Amino acid sequence: MIGVFDSGFGGLSVLAAIARHLPRADLLYFADTAHVPYGDKPEGFITGRVLAIGEHLAAQGCSPIVVACNTATTTAIQALRHHLPGIPIVGVEPGVKPAAQSTHTKHIAVLATEATARSRRLAQLIASHAADVRVDVVPCPGWATHVETLRPFTGEFRAEVAEKIAPLIADGVDRIVLGCTHYAFLTPIIEPVIAGCAELVDVADAVARQVVRLGGQIQGRAELHLQATAKPQRLQFALPMLGLTTLAERSVPAQLVSL
Repeated sequence: MIGVFDSGFGGLSVLAAIARHLPRADLLYFADTAHVPYGDKPEGFITGRVLAIGEHLAAQGCSPIVVACNTATTTAIQALRHHLPGIPIVGVEPGVKPAAQSTHTKHIAVLATEATARSRRLAQLIASHAADVRVDVVPCPGWATHVETLRPFTGEFRAEVAEKIAPLIADGVDRIVLGCTHYAFLTPIIEPVIAGCAELVDVADAVARQVVRLGGQIQGRAELHLQATAKPQRLQFALPMLGLTTLAERSVPAQLVSL
């Protein structure tokens, strides 16, 4: 079974990519909804949650385990790999490298949570892969929470997104990195702002390909098990609301897990 976790619903975008690549695999998605979002939490708290959830998924027989959260990956993936040395751990990092390699204007932007924006790991990615490219790191407080509400995006929020992104386009940015898995679900309101001027860079498919490389063509009963630390029924409800009907069709009733 493949284990995938995030603080909330954002990692479902990664889960969907994995399910497309491995349609027969059994999947377990764990949402730490009692503590969502991670983006505004201290590093020590995030690390503690990552280690506890990783240990829980390992006990459920999950291998590999996917940290489907940019904030959790940049903060604590090395600690998790040290904690679970026998299990392949796949992280989700902002797609700085593909953005830097494909930009024509030599100017890219990374939309990120507050924690990811200030993380050492993001700084290292930029130094390693975008040294000759101008990189604007743009914190987007509250955006992940908007996805978690599962409500239609208001005109006010759409205006907030446009206000954040339009100046980047005007300044010559032609690649915008989605530095939080939640932001994949904001694509319908971001794309009209950048149409014809820039491209979005998401790494969900790259993560799925890495899972295939590590685990091979994993076979199972094609079941999706859902677990959450709060309101598990909302996790099940989120699948069709976020356009993930195929995942909803293979899911079993969600479970509440105290962790």
